[in-house]
Amino acid sequence: MLFNGNCTAVVTPFTKDLKKINFKTFGKLIDKQIESGCEAILLLGTTGETPTLSMQEKINIVNFGVEYIDKRVPLIVGAGSNNTKEAIEKSEIYSKCNVDALLHVTPYYNKATQNGLYEHFKAISKSVDLPIIIYNVPSRTGVNILPQTVEKLSQFKNIVGIKEASGNVEQACEINRICHKNFAVYCGEDALVLPLLSIGAQGCISVTGNLYPKEMNDICKFFFNNNIEKSREMQYKLMPLIKMLFIEVNPIPIKHALEFLGYDIGGVRLPLTKMSDENAIKLDELLKNTSF
Repeated sequence: MLFNGNCTAVVTPFTKDLKKINFKTFGKLIDKQIESGCEAILLLGTTGETPTLSMQEKINIVNFGVEYIDKRVPLIVGAGSNNTKEAIEKSEIYSKCNVDALLHVTPYYNKATQNGLYEHFKAISKSVDLPIIIYNVPSRTGVNILPQTVEKLSQFKNIVGIKEASGNVEQACEINRICHKNFAVYCGEDALVLPLLSIGAQGCISVTGNLYPKEMNDICKFFFNNNIEKSREMQYKLMPLIKMLFIEVNPIPIKHALEFLGYDIGGVRLPLTKMSDENAIKLDELLKNTSF
């Protein structure tokens, strides 16, 4: 098992002109995660604005993450593509950078069949020895990987889990039921962490963890320690913020929130744009009144 608890999908901070990566702020964000007790860190995920990064920027971020984290927690890196050849190439490059695991999203836009999804992940699995987490997020990709396909893929020794962000608790339950006990289901919807823990998930890969990594981890840890009431209390307390962090497309709200709290984030790259004034006022007010 790679981790049990919260893994934060960390934002990618830019300079004010958006032309470069702000590695000074990156270090501060990573330190916040580790000092707060997060179980793992994900770089180059959806929250990291990966589609707007050049390949060289991605490599620079991975190398920085490996060196800065220095094995204090597992480092997972997003290497997905809707081009299997490209996904393999990135996996091989990041493998040489000594990351701990890879996250691979289901191919988007060209929308493979279930057999195509199976062959895609099979090819990636055979190309590297690193642990691989499948990422299922139909709202972004337009394709849903079914439990039966996941079960077949779980037979490959280095396909070790799935980030389930379909929002379908029944589907997550079925994946957990039919896959072997060493295959991990991680919640990819911050609002559903506790429900997925209740059906056997091993933790979450979160956006909210950028702001409150300890609290996101506590939802899991309280649950694992059979303190369901405290876990539920923490989930409920975070719900207004979780809802607000997805009022516009991720990572627009989370980057605004981090900027509001004093981090030099630098904004988002096109085609994403800054948060609307109306929603920014609502989020700022909520952040002022949120404390733990």
